[in-house]
Amino acid sequence: MATAIVVDGAYFLHRFRHAFPNLDASNPKAVAYGIIYLSAWHIAVRLGPKPTLAAIESQNFRPEETAELYRIFFYDCPPLTKRLHSPVSKKAIDLSKTDLARFRLAVHAELQTVRKVALRLGRLNESFLWRPKAEAMKAWLKAPDQFDPRDEDFELDVTQKGVDMRLGLDVAAMAFKRQVNQIILVAADADFVPATKLARREGIDVVLDPMGGFAAHDLIEHVDGVRSAVFDKALMAKN
Repeated sequence: MATAIVVDGAYFLHRFRHAFPNLDASNPKAVAYGIIYLSAWHIAVRLGPKPTLAAIESQNFRPEETAELYRIFFYDCPPLTKRLHSPVSKKAIDLSKTDLARFRLAVHAELQTVRKVALRLGRLNESFLWRPKAEAMKAWLKAPDQFDPRDEDFELDVTQKGVDMRLGLDVAAMAFKRQVNQIILVAADADFVPATKLARREGIDVVLDPMGGFAAHDLIEHVDGVRSAVFDKALMAKN
């Protein structure tokens, strides 16, 4: 039985600290290891001795060969690398030099070196605006007479483009070509419902892993089961 692991990258990174509390969420090698370990957990494949962050950093980690794992598909978008100005102070900002952009690019580069992992990149919308953060909006509404917006009260309103389309095309290809019997979907967004419905109609067993988070009701309705990978903290502990 061949299994494909289909991962919404943005969601995986968002839930990483919860699923792997003792791994460094800012370390691209640890993130890549987390994807492999989650995949192996679902198909019950042992990866060897207890993994540690020190071991991950000291060796060129690769997953063990197994016919049960068809491929791991990781869907994400490259970070914004534009130059713009902050919303209030109008200070110049180079997004390519931010910690977030460097981290995201480093994760993508790391995943490209890992066997059995296919990196699928969409894009972020080119037109975007600054929007108030939820916490700032609550504070302003609570005390409108103290309205004093600052740069840190705003965030960029960006939207992913092409991620769900690429995921849907890959699922359709695997289903129609009978390349897998099972798909593990690591996601929570209802945008992936069409892909799960197609896979199930073609006889593929679709399992949803929300990594302990809350998935859209529509998505849960159109999968064959929900199973969040649970990891022993002692197993994932550092030296």
